[in-house]
Amino acid sequence: MERKGFAIWVKPEFMEDYKRVHADVWPEVLDKIRDCNIRNYSIYLHEPEHLMFGYYEYFGTDYEADMAKMAADAKTQEWWALCMPMMAPLETRKDGEFWAEMDRIFLMEE
Repeated sequence: MERKGFAIWVKPEFMEDYKRVHADVWPEVLDKIRDCNIRNYSIYLHEPEHLMFGYYEYFGTDYEADMAKMAADAKTQEWWALCMPMMAPLETRKDGEFWAEMDRIFLMEE
């Protein structure tokens, strides 16, 4: 299992809309996330800065292939078209990233 952490801003004018759509994520989108070997997906919000942190655990063996499969899914593309205009990517993100991937610097396990 591989843990992934990501960060992005929510545009202030879309904060309530973003919360509303994520209170009822489309079942097809959730199914595709699971199909792409992602579990325990969480999004956290820090206000008043509108900074979000996403976390999930990846259980597959080919991350790039699973992400390509997700990106090719029509319902996922529709979901992204709804959500992406509400977000503002970090200027310091790497080429090709929308959410900026974060490096883990600490882990405590039982």
